[in-house]
Amino acid sequence: MRFLFVLFVVLPIFEMWLLIEVGGLIGSLPTIGMVVFTAVVGAALLKQQGIETLTRAQQRLSSGQVPATEILEGLLLAVGGALLLTPGFITDTLGFVCLIGPLRQWLVGQLLKRGVMQVNNFQTSGFQSGSARFTAPDNADAPVNPTARRDTVIIEGDYKKEE
Repeated sequence: MRFLFVLFVVLPIFEMWLLIEVGGLIGSLPTIGMVVFTAVVGAALLKQQGIETLTRAQQRLSSGQVPATEILEGLLLAVGGALLLTPGFITDTLGFVCLIGPLRQWLVGQLLKRGVMQVNNFQTSGFQSGSARFTAPDNADAPVNPTARRDTVIIEGDYKKEE
């Protein structure tokens, strides 16, 4: 609950205060220009990093490994992109931390150490062995008509095409 309060109340207040202060120092147009510039640069960086992360995840999946690191990197990329699209210098800084490769990889390492995502090996194949419980329906001995549907009503009739 405290996190949501900070996220939706405290952070926007600090963002507005910082934007006003920077606007007072360098002017309003340069401040707006900086905010737009960071959003554009962030979008380009997000696209590049996202494609690289997706490619690595596909390579790990095709080799039979769990792409846990890539999944967390993708999550951080999404968070970073959202932060960069939010106007403000604090959110832009946090967004760039999520988008810059070495910093993002350090964050992923910290998240994996905390156990945010458990990495287990898995194997994929066409058929899986195992057991399951299946029970026959009550009318298992009744003859089966594969074309009949229980919920349809068939009305027979003729038609004539007129030209």
